[in-house]
Amino acid sequence: MKNTKLQKMVSIGMLSSISFVLMIFNFPLPPFPSFLEVDFSDVPAIMAAITMGPVAGIVVEFIKNILNWFYVGSPTGVPVGQIANFTTGILFIMPVYFIYKRLSSAKGLTTGLVIGTLTMAVGMSVLNYYLFMPMYNYFLNVPTETGIALRNSIVTGILPFNIIKGIIITAIMLLLFSSLKKWIVKQRKQFINE
Repeated sequence: MKNTKLQKMVSIGMLSSISFVLMIFNFPLPPFPSFLEVDFSDVPAIMAAITMGPVAGIVVEFIKNILNWFYVGSPTGVPVGQIANFTTGILFIMPVYFIYKRLSSAKGLTTGLVIGTLTMAVGMSVLNYYLFMPMYNYFLNVPTETGIALRNSIVTGILPFNIIKGIIITAIMLLLFSSLKKWIVKQRKQFINE
């Protein structure tokens, strides 16, 4: 008899570790501010969500950010970047999970990834305007951008960056899905439809 709960925990641990390693290999995109970096760490979290459910995806996002905070630290002393990354991941993977749950096909995954990209881009624009950018400025003790200057930073930096990041992750997920479709279906049967 298989111990599904133990297998799920091991799978989440492995995907969290992969996600953490992928988060280390981040890189900036030239036209955007250097603090905006692309990494592929949301891919294992999406895999966890669509094969084991939304909690598994959230746990992968959480563990990778905790590990990243211990490994890399934070220039503010407070894990503002990791909290922002965690929030970004949740805004991205949750629509993917819910749409793929209703339409378990390449079309469903594509739709979920597109909506996840839009949710992430718009959600993080709003959250950066009201929460994360002011937090960074406060903890780094630098002058706070406000009003039109902050809005311009969001519209010309954060919004298009998150759209591009979403497009890149969408492309990677669709490539993976085409080669791992049978495995994903098998995992879903084992973990979600148990």
